[in-house]
Amino acid sequence: MVETPNTTPKEVDPHPEDAGVSTPDLKAWFVREVLPLEVSLVQFLRRNWRDGDEVADMRQEVYARVFESASTEIPRSTKALVFTVARNLLIDRYRHNRIVPFEGIPDFDTINIPSDEPGPDRSAIARDELRHLKIALERLPPRCREAVILKRVERLTRPEIARRMGISENTVKRHLADAAHLLTDMLYAEQSEPEAKS
Repeated sequence: MVETPNTTPKEVDPHPEDAGVSTPDLKAWFVREVLPLEVSLVQFLRRNWRDGDEVADMRQEVYARVFESASTEIPRSTKALVFTVARNLLIDRYRHNRIVPFEGIPDFDTINIPSDEPGPDRSAIARDELRHLKIALERLPPRCREAVILKRVERLTRPEIARRMGISENTVKRHLADAAHLLTDMLYAEQSEPEAKS
């Protein structure tokens, strides 16, 4: 009798022990740390997105991204992670909405194509944002700042940054995560201050 190989797929644990956070721990963290931020998150999304009908879907997308991100390691600052993910989602949506399908344009000659040059108001806003970012970068601990500049300005990979700084890749990862949390806290706090005063 000829044996046939077993071709049924094996069940794979989505969170093996050595691959990150266990599902029960992840769910407990999510309920304990993420869900209490819902009111602030919804306010942030409503304030920054023109279509209020999409906010509930966007909130769910933020939750999905946060849950997935935390599956490898629970972040030290949940609030920073949630609002960084929300900000990135908004940026993704803005970029996506700027793409116009060709089928939707009946006659190219009738369209006034705007200049790629930003207007004076956008230039002023961009300069102001860059100034805030520069101040926030200067307030980072020196090693975190160096790691961010090597990653974001010089576009080095983690192994390259580790070699350049003479540290391990895990330390580079920690510096980048710490910097992201600190920058988010600093920049988000600056955006919230005027509203709190009014």
